Amino acid sequence: MRMATYASTSVALVLILTKTAAWMMTDSVSLLATLIDSCLDAAASMLNLLAVRHALEPADKLHRFGHGKAEALAGLGQSTFIAGSALFLCFESIGRFSHPQPIEAMPVGVGVMIFSILATLGLMLFQRHVIRQSNSTAIKADHLHYKTDLIVNGAVIAALILAYYGWPGFDPVFAIAIAGYILFSAAEIARESLDLLMDRELPDEQRARIKEIVKKHPQTRGIHDLRTRKSGMTAFIQLHLELDGHLTLMQAHAIADDVEALILAEFEDAEVIIHQDPAGLMEQRPEFAAA
Repeated sequence: MRMATYASTSVALVLILTKTAAWMMTDSVSLLATLIDSCLDAAASMLNLLAVRHALEPADKLHRFGHGKAEALAGLGQSTFIAGSALFLCFESIGRFSHPQPIEAMPVGVGVMIFSILATLGLMLFQRHVIRQSNSTAIKADHLHYKTDLIVNGAVIAALILAYYGWPGFDPVFAIAIAGYILFSAAEIARESLDLLMDRELPDEQRARIKEIVKKHPQTRGIHDLRTRKSGMTAFIQLHLELDGHLTLMQAHAIADDVEALILAEFEDAEVIIHQDPAGLMEQRPEFAAA
């Protein structure tokens, strides 16, 4: 995860330098759009770097559940950066639309965009590998951002060619479309980050799988009050396990340990808390708790 943040920051800085030179030569507002995006990529990547370093710190006396929510805070910060850049780009594009400017040094701009696409593809392949290994929210947010960059860079190439050989107004038109797509991406990142900060339940298919695992044990009679959430890479799973009321405490404890091991075999980074209940015991349960 740390290597992914270092790679992301390095790529963003290299692209800023190349795009700045290309923008100064072409005076393209579409290229300015992707330059602004790269500047925010660098800021967001630096934020990610700090957040991931903090999130990977082990739990301590003041943070018993670890520091995983630092990733969600980083994702929320990223979405704010991205939305701000999109709004700035909209205002810039509207002004340029009223007074279109001819594109200069078009081949240079296209060459820089092709280089950007290749560099972004290499980074995304590495990020995808890291996501498969860690399921990191911060890296997923960064990956989504660079995924939109591919589309943005392709759109800039089209805008440069069309504006150079045809109507100069194509440049701001494409820039406005890029800004809209960036805003959509920012909303997606913000939604996932808020879900983590608000302790949203794990996806329904994962909750259903937990219930299947528990009920598969031959000595369990049922499960209720299943509660789940995620913080960083760690999933937290709490449940009430229904057992034969005539079991000894030692027997019930052994069964709960077996069930916990079964859950951990499939949810490796989870923390599991199991409360044992006699089957058939009538309890007052929260209305939202699934049976």
